Amino acid sequence: ALEPLSVGLAIGVASALTGYLSHPRFYCNYVECCPRAGQRLNATALKAQLDDRLFGQHLAKDVVLKAVLGFSNNPSPKKPLMLSLHGWAGTGKNFLSQILAEHVHPAGLRSKFVHLFLATLHFPHHDQVKLYKEQLQNWIRGNVSACPSSVFIFDEMDKMHPGVIDAIKPFLDYYEEVDGVSYRKAIFIFLSNAGGDLINKAALDFWTSGKRREDIQLKDLEPLLSVGVFNNKNSGLWHSSIIDRNLIDYFVPFLPLEHKHVKMCVRAEMTARGYVVDEKIVQAVADEMTYFPKEQKIYSDKGCKTVQAKLDIHEDL
Repeated sequence: ALEPLSVGLAIGVASALTGYLSHPRFYCNYVECCPRAGQRLNATALKAQLDDRLFGQHLAKDVVLKAVLGFSNNPSPKKPLMLSLHGWAGTGKNFLSQILAEHVHPAGLRSKFVHLFLATLHFPHHDQVKLYKEQLQNWIRGNVSACPSSVFIFDEMDKMHPGVIDAIKPFLDYYEEVDGVSYRKAIFIFLSNAGGDLINKAALDFWTSGKRREDIQLKDLEPLLSVGVFNNKNSGLWHSSIIDRNLIDYFVPFLPLEHKHVKMCVRAEMTARGYVVDEKIVQAVADEMTYFPKEQKIYSDKGCKTVQAKLDIHEDL
């Protein structure tokens, strides 16, 4: 028979070991955990990544950095952070949202607390809008219950059926709780090509008038974007109550990329592949892109979207 002292000691050791293994600091080294309340973003690291990896978007970097850090440092925000990113394809909207997601949850898009929705994949049928709205509400409610600082990214908002996105309006509003769940620590990001033409025209007007690209300010574009997107029938935000209720914190414009920015993208891609940067190849890839307007050829009509494919052709060099 076991001595009472031995049994007691064994139970004590087992209990202590179980407690140690289940302690958040140990457990979260091996299993992804939701960030603790009050945990702040690394502002220096986020700024450095945006400076090093996102090209030609002084406005987007400045606005998003200030918005996200202000939100992160606020112990009791009144509503979730809602960002709507607008601009033509290849200008960096997806890239910025991925960088941001990685700084909130290190696993980024692989994190179980970061959720990416594609309009054409997740909400393809016009006659299923009611079902999509119910599913979307249930999905967001469940995930925010599991992790208050969940990140939700909605891509292809310009292809979203009008009305679907209004399902999340109660979660974006100034409520302390909705059905016992607080959404105030969550981040919602919309990505859309809608409004891209307005942004491009404004950028071209600045160039034509001899003003520097870097002099374009948010106040020059945000009012145009909010009205333009609200009245755009090809936008998932057409006549949306989310805009009508002023629940989008920032409409973030992504400017069209110039030849020099495309070259920056080529250099970054070559470095990422482990190549020695060859300026002849950088120039060749940038020159193969198409630019607009036809006469001046200032802006890349695909941004940096096809840089990887273009560089593949030159790999043997």
